[in-house]
Amino acid sequence: MELLDNLALGFSTALLVQNVLYCFVGVLLGTAVGVLPGIGPTATVAMLLPITFSFEPVTALIMLAGIYYGAQYGGSTTAILINLPGESSAAVTALDGHEMARQGRAGSALATAAVGSFIAGTIATVVLAVAAPPLARVALRFGPAEYFSLVLLGLIVSVALARGTTLKALAMIALGVLLGTIGQDIYTGTPRFVFEQRELYGGIDFVSVAVGMFGVAEILRNLENEHTRTLLVSKVRGLWPTREDRRRIVGPILRGTGLGAALGVLPGGGHVLASFTSYAVEKRISRRRAEFGHGAIEGVAGPESANNAAAQTSFIPLLTLGLPAHPVMALMVGAFIVHGITPGPNVITEEPALFWGLIASMWIGNVLLVLLNLPLIGIWVRMLHIPYQVLFPMIILFAAVGTYSLSFNAFDVYAIVFFGLLGYVLIKCGCEPAPLLLGFVLGPLLEENLRRALIISRGDATVFVTRPISGALLLLAGAALAITVLPAIRKRREVVFAEDD
Repeated sequence: MELLDNLALGFSTALLVQNVLYCFVGVLLGTAVGVLPGIGPTATVAMLLPITFSFEPVTALIMLAGIYYGAQYGGSTTAILINLPGESSAAVTALDGHEMARQGRAGSALATAAVGSFIAGTIATVVLAVAAPPLARVALRFGPAEYFSLVLLGLIVSVALARGTTLKALAMIALGVLLGTIGQDIYTGTPRFVFEQRELYGGIDFVSVAVGMFGVAEILRNLENEHTRTLLVSKVRGLWPTREDRRRIVGPILRGTGLGAALGVLPGGGHVLASFTSYAVEKRISRRRAEFGHGAIEGVAGPESANNAAAQTSFIPLLTLGLPAHPVMALMVGAFIVHGITPGPNVITEEPALFWGLIASMWIGNVLLVLLNLPLIGIWVRMLHIPYQVLFPMIILFAAVGTYSLSFNAFDVYAIVFFGLLGYVLIKCGCEPAPLLLGFVLGPLLEENLRRALIISRGDATVFVTRPISGALLLLAGAALAITVLPAIRKRREVVFAEDD
């Protein structure tokens, strides 16, 4: 009964005209920054934060939150249509979503992403309302050792995403982790692997890596294959999933929602880890393993549901503990403080209208996103009719402008070229960029928690196995690696990832 009263308070707050208006503005901006290459929710929230200073606190937070979870919707659009993920969590969507677009099933892929995102967002909002305190207590039990083991498990599981041998997949993960260490040491500030380049002191920008590895490399691959370019623009059929497709996506959506809701609570790249884990799970349990990487609709439904569910539940540690799960949540903490509110457990009791109003606005925002995105599917699909010789310069132009606008640094544009060429070479050598990207995103988190755990334990490395949760996660990681390299499993991977003739 108390929950119903709290939700009634939340909806009475969220349904105020100004709050609905700014919720719509937030999700619209979020969709736009997700669609446009090179622009992300972190930069957008940072740029718009000063504008919200004159708003009511709940209005400001509703709009900023809408930008974040709206970007999860938009990020899948370019990932599916042009193999250019607008968000890191959309990178795995490109694996099968773009293949579906090349087969003329772009409408089905986009509709699946939108419907899966809505269902996951709705369920995750309910989870947020019902289970925020218990889930926050679970996350509170994770220390540096547990986070290190969890990230390591996620990296090992990502081996399932890669074509080719297990060794190549592990090499891509290692390369991604190494690229993530470039810059200043997190504790001493000592420059590492910067080669006397001042621009590398702050590390390599994620956007440059993602745009280069997935966008430019894909363009280079398409330019050498006339058949691919024709296929990309000629086969566009139904704009809605078939009955068979709808039957196939129910399970992945529900499983992805569960994974995302659980992993979104954890600090770091929870939404990224959720989407990659969901893909790995779906590929492992599917009876259509051979389709993964070649246009399996489950490879779109699961990850998109997972990253949107994680986007919702990532608010749990912020609202209940005052702990930001990632950079966007850190900016949300700043918004709380600017408006004179201390984020943490007291928000529920001291600012109930804000707490429950923000939760209720997430459901309203998800409805607005479906109403906004589904009618635009036809517009996005028409992008495929643009001649490729016109489309690819536009893609590169938008990517370069978007990347440059983040820090007004030409070095980031040069980095796009470098990683585009590197991605093209890696693809030609039979290596996949997806594990590299995951290693790059989670590498800093892996290093930070490794060092924190060792500092706290005074250099005792046994802390990783003596703590029960950490030890169990490491055991799972070891088992996953062992299973992957078993001869029978290795042979199955080669069959699953066999290239089409």
